[in-house]
Amino acid sequence: MATTTLLQRHAGEGETIAEAIRDCLDYGKDPEKTESGKYISAYECDPATVADEFLLAKASYAAMTGREQKKENDVLCYQIRHSFYPGEITPKEANRIGYELAMRWTKGRHAFIVTTHTDKQHIHCHIYYNSTTLDCTRKFRNFWGSSFALRRLSDRLCLENGLSIVENPKPRSKGKYRNYGEWQKERKGPLSYQDRLRLAIDTALAERPADLDEFLNLMKRAGYEVKTVRGGGISFRLTGQGQERFTRLRASTLGDGYDLQDVLAAIEGKEKRPGRSERKISLAVDIQAKLAAGKGPGYERWAKVFNIKQMAAALAYIQDNGLTDYEQLAQKATEAADRFHAISEQVKQTEQAMKTNAGLKAATVQYAKTRPVFERYKATKYSRKFLAEHEADLELYRAAQAEMRSLLGGAKLPKMDVLKEEGRKLTAKKKQLYGEYQKARRDMQEIVTIKANIDTLLGYTEPGRKHEKER
Repeated sequence: MATTTLLQRHAGEGETIAEAIRDCLDYGKDPEKTESGKYISAYECDPATVADEFLLAKASYAAMTGREQKKENDVLCYQIRHSFYPGEITPKEANRIGYELAMRWTKGRHAFIVTTHTDKQHIHCHIYYNSTTLDCTRKFRNFWGSSFALRRLSDRLCLENGLSIVENPKPRSKGKYRNYGEWQKERKGPLSYQDRLRLAIDTALAERPADLDEFLNLMKRAGYEVKTVRGGGISFRLTGQGQERFTRLRASTLGDGYDLQDVLAAIEGKEKRPGRSERKISLAVDIQAKLAAGKGPGYERWAKVFNIKQMAAALAYIQDNGLTDYEQLAQKATEAADRFHAISEQVKQTEQAMKTNAGLKAATVQYAKTRPVFERYKATKYSRKFLAEHEADLELYRAAQAEMRSLLGGAKLPKMDVLKEEGRKLTAKKKQLYGEYQKARRDMQEIVTIKANIDTLLGYTEPGRKHEKER
């Protein structure tokens, strides 16, 4: 049964920061415990120089931000102890799960090293992650209840990998601190206003809004009053539920992942929501074809598990969306593809209009610059001497004139102010369409992949076989 412990590492009395970091990392990398370094993995750092890299990041943070903490309060790094039930897991698998735990916990924002110890009866991992982010602008915020959140994440990973968990953890002490089971049970009580807001944000983002305005409209429909605060921030208040004060959309108030920048990143599709396990659905693998191509038994075992997960995800999707009738699923796939192609065509037309607009503005400017030269040439009754002296300008004039005729197609040339305003409108339209385009593409890819996996499950097609998409 996997257990977790989250620890903070500080520099002790009479110990330098460099010594403190090296001591804890050297213990984790002990060759006698990791079978000569066989079970060590790392993210965005080298196990051989990880201590120096952690120190360099801290020095960069101090230089970039100008922030310094007292030595006794400064968290140098965080350590996660991840222990497994004896005989239930191999060291290699334990290291893989430890790496995945660290990646999900830090969201890829902090460098970390995972060391798996095999010197005791129970295999366990020591995960060390830098308190400073990779871009050296922030530090990890150890929030209230972080150890409980880490435990829940560990439980989820263990269940996904068929490992046992501690279902009814006992208290470690009878003091003021609650055990995980008590805390989890309490969470089933009434939700706070912040809990409700987080759920509303997750629900709104699950609708995949095209932009911030659409997201705010979804929040209003969910019963929230929206207020823009000084500096460009956003606050929400649940109307008709007794909430008096607005709650600011920021990580320091709602927790990691609920900052305005995090929400914007989620809208743009760059970041997943924290704590929400979004299904990533891929096409099922044609196992027989891969085996014929030279893949071995290990790949076959992996592919069978992979296909089962994809089929399960596809079934869960059609149940969640009420698409248990195959005809409905096929119709939705067709509609998603049609919508994507329609928006793609609108984007192409808008881009072509922008290209025409830009060409007209450039030709108009060139025409205006060279028109006086042509008028003087005309006044000299097309003198050969004048032509020889100003041939380049006259060529530019003719080229600009020809370009305008080609782009206008017989229409009247608009004024420059009109062209500029049209250009601004086209740019705004493209920005809006591109948000819709990205959402439509994600929707189409998801539903088409699900339909292909359902077809495989029903025996309509072979797994992994590509089909020509109907437009």
